[in-house]
Amino acid sequence: MKLIGENCGVFGIVKDTDCVEDIYRGLDFLQHRGQQFCGMATYNGKRIYQITHYGQVGNTFTPHELESFKGNTGIGHVSLNERQPMVWQGAVGEIAVAFSGNIINSEALLEEMKDKGEAFYHGLDIEIISKLIMQEKNVVTGISMLAQKIKGAYSLVVLTQDGIYAARDIYGFRPLMLGEGSNAFMVSSESRAVQSSGFKCTRDVRPGEIVFITKKGFETRQKLKSPRRAHCAFEWAYTASMDSKIDGLYVQEARNNLGKSLAERDIEEGGIQADLVAPVPMSGIGHALGYHMASGLPYQEVFLYNRYADRSYTQLTQEDRDRMAKKKLSVLEYAIRDKRIVLCDDSIVRGTQIREKVRELKNAGAKEVHVRIACPPLMYPCDFGISTRTYEELLARQYLSEGNITTMDELKALEAWVFEKIGADSVKYNGLEAFVAALKIPKEDLCLKCWDGNWPMGSGLDI
Repeated sequence: MKLIGENCGVFGIVKDTDCVEDIYRGLDFLQHRGQQFCGMATYNGKRIYQITHYGQVGNTFTPHELESFKGNTGIGHVSLNERQPMVWQGAVGEIAVAFSGNIINSEALLEEMKDKGEAFYHGLDIEIISKLIMQEKNVVTGISMLAQKIKGAYSLVVLTQDGIYAARDIYGFRPLMLGEGSNAFMVSSESRAVQSSGFKCTRDVRPGEIVFITKKGFETRQKLKSPRRAHCAFEWAYTASMDSKIDGLYVQEARNNLGKSLAERDIEEGGIQADLVAPVPMSGIGHALGYHMASGLPYQEVFLYNRYADRSYTQLTQEDRDRMAKKKLSVLEYAIRDKRIVLCDDSIVRGTQIREKVRELKNAGAKEVHVRIACPPLMYPCDFGISTRTYEELLARQYLSEGNITTMDELKALEAWVFEKIGADSVKYNGLEAFVAALKIPKEDLCLKCWDGNWPMGSGLDI
């Protein structure tokens, strides 16, 4: 079973004038979703042109490329794992394809397609998706067939000579937003790339919906039956940027609510003696602000964030994660000396990074460090994105080798074990029910598999 997948971002735009700068800006605002590769493809009225780079958008696209690369219609992609978009010639015509997500049954599909004579460069997920689309008589039929063939998560954009197709899997795992402006229509993995580019957010692409985007606007070409919604709850807790809005919920609101939930639990359990509340930047900021608002404790930054560092959690290897974690934060000693600190973060996966942060704070003079975690204990690998990959990587699984944390007493026992492991003075998580309540989205509309082990696709999924 394949567990390593993609956490990446897609962007597409159709307008009356050249769109290259818009794609460049949109990808830059999605950079947090993938820092290893970036690329774009445009249609200039004659053919589709494509450029991909290793590295970040702002560092790799040269002024000459941006000036010479032309087109009024185009798509772009940022990734941790592979170069996209990819350009293809087939019965459906010339197309460029980019997607965000993870195909769980990619190995089986790869073998099946090879047996039928299909050839592949590297056997990447993007190749599989593209070739499945091109097997059909038109793009809409091809995208529709993905729902029958693919087990996993995807949001995708397909550039054609006539416009852009945007689609979301039937469960809506990965976010996808439509936006518009003056003579321009676009699609993006997150609303921030739309708003920050000076455009207006229109709506989310619905699970199972195939939208065709032209200079005339948006047209729903097909709406596949959705068994249920299964939005990735981790998007609001960590993955998405705090200035985004996904499926009707502002990320900032969600993180503030999760922090408030942690503070309310502390208050209910007798309060906590502390001098300040602080985040582990950047994803911990919203949680810490929520804790501050509910508790009344002063909010104080205790780490300086290195703006030139990448996200440590989404690096592909443990060595890369440790290296990036050390690079991105430094302690503000003046703020923490002799202080009792409530330190808020989004999650504990392996425990290595939070243990290092606690140690750094205490070495710099902090009297106490009380860790508060917005997410429940991670108990299962994520099969739909790039977050957690194996059981061995999950700290909570070292404590409980099988089963789930189902009661408050069990959660408190785990917390007592974790705070000793990471050297903190206390640790508290949001329980699963508190987590869902803070998001204010019906539990049945969320994918919570990494916490409760329940497959959104049903227990009969054969992988």
